[in-house]
Amino acid sequence: MTVDPLARLVSLEGVPSAFAAARDGIDVMLRDRGLRRTSPETTAESLLRGAHASAVLEGSTATLAEVRAGTGDAVAADAVRVSAALLAEVPTLRRSPLQALARVHALAGATSLPEDRLGRPRDAASAERLQELATILTAPTQAPALVVAAVLHAELATAAPFASHNGMVARAAERLVLVSRAVDEKSLVVPEAGHLALRAAYESNLRGYAEGGRAGVHAWLLYAAEAYAAGAEASPLRRPAE
Repeated sequence: MTVDPLARLVSLEGVPSAFAAARDGIDVMLRDRGLRRTSPETTAESLLRGAHASAVLEGSTATLAEVRAGTGDAVAADAVRVSAALLAEVPTLRRSPLQALARVHALAGATSLPEDRLGRPRDAASAERLQELATILTAPTQAPALVVAAVLHAELATAAPFASHNGMVARAAERLVLVSRAVDEKSLVVPEAGHLALRAAYESNLRGYAEGGRAGVHAWLLYAAEAYAAGAEASPLRRPAE
């Protein structure tokens, strides 16, 4: 029998209800605003907003207007490059998670790293950690898709298995999980913007997760549910482009 790697997390106090509420909020937002009538331009706007938010969390000083105009700084350009090709990796994430993560990192680091470091783990320990993440993504689980996304995000951001851009890769991978597991098939939620809106809590809870222990993981999960709700509110369906 295959062991569910996330089973222990869904029993933590408050986690099931927090994620159920977050998922309900996403579902209501998508249903109420007519998901079937949305256009590719709406998805593109969501991805652009996500790229801006992720870039700022990675250290960019670019504004959304600058990112929209293509005049942002180098970090923003990296994030836009990732977002532009991200959804093409959804099928790859389903069948070969490590390949999808490697491709995302290659996109992020394309202009700042030598070719032989793109998409490759930093060392043997990082390679092993990535294999563990692949197991989490492919093993049967009773955990909600939002929990899977939150765990993948935190693991990538804190383990930092690549030579650069680990936070950006983590946030991109989180969005991929939401799409691939049918939470948000047209990628209209902007989870990156949710994290940016809650930046202080985002950064402190990642530190708590990195320090290990049940309490840090628990706090991160409760935080992530709140961030996903904020990401739904940041959707172009809620806030049309200016």
